[in-house]
Amino acid sequence: MAVSPRRKKTARFDDIAAVAGVSSSTVDRVLNERGSVSARARAKVVAAAKELAIPRVLPEMRHGLIHLDILLPSNGSPFFRRLNLALQRAIPLLNKRVVVHRKSFPEQDEAAMIRAVRTCPYARQGLIIAAPDTPLMRGALREALGRGEHVAMVVTNVSGVEGARYVGIDNYAAGRTAGYLLGRFCHKPGRVLLLSSRADYRGHLERVSGCTDVLGEMFAHLRCAPLLGQTSDDSDRCYIAMSEAFRRGEPIAGIYNTGAGSPGIEAALRRFAAGGTVCWVAHELSDDHRQYLHSGILDVVIDQDPDGQATMALQHVLRAPEVPVPGGAGPGEFRLYLPENMRKESYIAR
Repeated sequence: MAVSPRRKKTARFDDIAAVAGVSSSTVDRVLNERGSVSARARAKVVAAAKELAIPRVLPEMRHGLIHLDILLPSNGSPFFRRLNLALQRAIPLLNKRVVVHRKSFPEQDEAAMIRAVRTCPYARQGLIIAAPDTPLMRGALREALGRGEHVAMVVTNVSGVEGARYVGIDNYAAGRTAGYLLGRFCHKPGRVLLLSSRADYRGHLERVSGCTDVLGEMFAHLRCAPLLGQTSDDSDRCYIAMSEAFRRGEPIAGIYNTGAGSPGIEAALRRFAAGGTVCWVAHELSDDHRQYLHSGILDVVIDQDPDGQATMALQHVLRAPEVPVPGGAGPGEFRLYLPENMRKESYIAR
């Protein structure tokens, strides 16, 4: 004799009630989110349902408002503008109980960002952050995890913070890809100029390391020439570094810029009549890079999909089921753009 669906449901509630040590009516109120139940009983029911692997979406353990912090450097580069726009689009789609506090900090003021991680005037459930990889930052993030906060790192990883989730691209693999493309595109011997934005951001160091490694392993006709100092995504610094490199007179075969500041590189290439003769690989399909691809002065763009990073970071800190981002890259993945496959629309204007 077949058992009715209602009987199955009642029996399941009885099983949960037995494990949780509460009544079946309490289980019903918790799982169907109706009526008043104490926080302790609610926690017991949800824990029992998880233990029994009940195949249904379980209610949130917390009532009231859920506070999230998004801590980013006040960086005006095209990528961070795209990331902020992606977050602006995603936040209104969240549950009304979720309160998102967005804070920005001067690039060099690590202490202010660390204070924001360590002290918070409200009970914070999650933290999304793009931070330098330093001992003090690692300690602050470990403290946040110790308080039970969920931590998602975007753009660049911070090493040694077990329990945090990095949702950005594999920067070392991106650097190796850049090196491989330079090696294949640069047929004449010469220097490959490496420009890096920040020495304290692990992502930039990994990109440079990946590029240097693959050039050394596979392309003996090219010599890496890291430019001294960090550009801080500044166009003027990029222009000065490039101009000095051209004035030395040694042949330049390629350029790899791990950050922003590309208008300075483009200006230097035009001044020294090197556009189209030097292979240039850059990061992010920003509006200026799309123009440079179209003109032929830029060869390849490696893009890290800020919309996907924003979605995956929010899913992690809210402990929401992770679903594929439509048209987006998966965790660790990146996209390559050449003139033939770049998008026509403006990212900044989206």
